[in-house]
Amino acid sequence: MDDLQQYVLDQPLHTQAFFTLVEATANLVAISEKYWQSKGISGARIRVLVEIAKQGGTILPSVLAHKIGVTKANISLLLTPLEKDGYIIRASDTLDGRKSVISITSAGQQLLMEHLPNNRQTVAEGMKGLNVQELQLLISLLQKLNRG
Repeated sequence: MDDLQQYVLDQPLHTQAFFTLVEATANLVAISEKYWQSKGISGARIRVLVEIAKQGGTILPSVLAHKIGVTKANISLLLTPLEKDGYIIRASDTLDGRKSVISITSAGQQLLMEHLPNNRQTVAEGMKGLNVQELQLLISLLQKLNRG
């Protein structure tokens, strides 16, 4: 075994935890993405619709970009197909006409209401290895990490 291989294999506990979390997240995202692809839409676009819905149905593009972790420039790449498919509309902000707001349409709401329950069940199947207490502990630990 060479020095580099030894270095990457000998990870401190916090690094092991990080990479285990990344791997578990990637596996669950892949399960969810497979579901959405079977419905003809990407998980990233669904995430946009969910975030808009969480904000009451309307959001500024800059706020949306921040919430989903993309640049303001990249948010347009996600919004354009959703607008083309009739799931969102863009309009001028009533408070500041120089800004635009994004709103979910009734078609977007219907898409979420029709498919979120089955997607949630699909994700739950991917997490079936954890019991209720373990899930609660996991949520608590992740919330603690999120608080910094």
